[in-house]
Amino acid sequence: MDYNMRKILSAVLVLACMVACITPATTPKDDIPSFSWVDSEIKPDLSWAKEVGATLFPGETPYKVNDYGAVGDGKTLNTQSIQNAIDSCSLKGDGTVAFNPGTYLIGALFLREEVNLHLGKDVILLASTDINDYPEFESRVAGIEMIWPAAVINVLEQKNVAVSGEELIDCQGKVFWDKYWEMRKEHEKEKLRWIVDYDCKRVRGILVSGSSQVTLKDFTIMRTGFWAVQVLYSTYCTVERVTINNNVGGHGPSTDGIDIDSSSYSLVENCDIDCNDDNICIKTGRDADGLRVNRPTEYVVIRNNVARKGAGLITCGSETSGSIRHILGYNLKAYGTSSALRLKSAMNRGGTVEHIYIYMDNVVVDSVRNVLAADLNWNPSYSYSELPEKFHGKEIPDHWKVMLTPVEPPERGYPRFRNVYMSNVRGKHAQQFVSASGWNDSLRLENFHLFNFEVEAQSAGKIVYTDNFHLRERRLRIADGSEIDLEHNTRLTADISYE
Repeated sequence: MDYNMRKILSAVLVLACMVACITPATTPKDDIPSFSWVDSEIKPDLSWAKEVGATLFPGETPYKVNDYGAVGDGKTLNTQSIQNAIDSCSLKGDGTVAFNPGTYLIGALFLREEVNLHLGKDVILLASTDINDYPEFESRVAGIEMIWPAAVINVLEQKNVAVSGEELIDCQGKVFWDKYWEMRKEHEKEKLRWIVDYDCKRVRGILVSGSSQVTLKDFTIMRTGFWAVQVLYSTYCTVERVTINNNVGGHGPSTDGIDIDSSSYSLVENCDIDCNDDNICIKTGRDADGLRVNRPTEYVVIRNNVARKGAGLITCGSETSGSIRHILGYNLKAYGTSSALRLKSAMNRGGTVEHIYIYMDNVVVDSVRNVLAADLNWNPSYSYSELPEKFHGKEIPDHWKVMLTPVEPPERGYPRFRNVYMSNVRGKHAQQFVSASGWNDSLRLENFHLFNFEVEAQSAGKIVYTDNFHLRERRLRIADGSEIDLEHNTRLTADISYE
């Protein structure tokens, strides 16, 4: 192992020790928090929360990649040798694909049924920086289906698959970060900000697509070129005790931590996520293409996780077209991410975000931008597609055409946020307590219940265009002396103590 890799591994081990010190103990599935405080005739039904996550795990029959020719010298490209070990393991039944200690340079790997890819002690997977080592195929990226490079680790249309172990996947994604920032400068000059994220093809860390009974646990993944972990069109998947560190060596654009994308019965627990964009994100497709697919994300439990830098501990959206419902988060910590709970969409996205339950029992929410942020019309420069006049009449890429497809009638693209429950939050050093905005008199945030908060913030924030919004047992210490700006709300209850 060379000097640079030893430095990286040492930094990861230090971070792992920090995680061990602050991550809460695993919560049993039966220990579901109570929302009995909800002032409504119909109480939340969370019985489904006991059914999430993978229940299968591959066997232990060993298959060593070194027996298939893999060399852990950090220089030899081992993609085919490791793939042969994976294929052999799956063909013969089930088992564990393991490595001798070393650093293994790889391109895209495709896991098969009944295979556990295990990263044992002193094993590092080092991703190639050559995009040609990641074959392209039809996938969904940032809400639309299009041709995109494979991830470093891929689980496509498989059942009972795992990636486990105590060590590291270093995706070496900075080359793709730099590519994006340069391309964005040029796109913005051409008024093409809305398409640069799709024109700049970057390599994801781990993609689970069209699969079930998949477990990702115990390893560290870092410096992903794009999203770190995407669970897409899948059911009964678990992401457990995974450390994601995408803020190493630069500013990685769109380096989400974990994206649960049009998937159901997923479990995310005991993870530690430091990234540049959303830490844990719930997605369901974008605009006309997302409305075409129309597949929700539902029945997801997010518990015992830590979010550091990023855009949101839990984010729903902005890809909401297929609808998001029945999301439970509890025993969570946020240190420096943008929002504890963030709901975002746009007026051409459609879908309904509802039945969101966040219970942060005795949790530190420290140095966030907002404790709660909800915006039906988020980031217009990114959210709306318009072809500049210079491209009219010219041939354009297929994914441009997808992005430019109008939502008709326009009302079909109006998103809705409703039935959101958030309780037992303790926060300090927040920039703002709340930023919650509906669109107008006819499109409001509906039925929000915020209970038992104690928050120190620089400013109070705003609640605008809502219906049946309830704040109860709120103790706020606002440094600038402001109070929450309350405008255009109906059936509002604001039981707030300013201290």
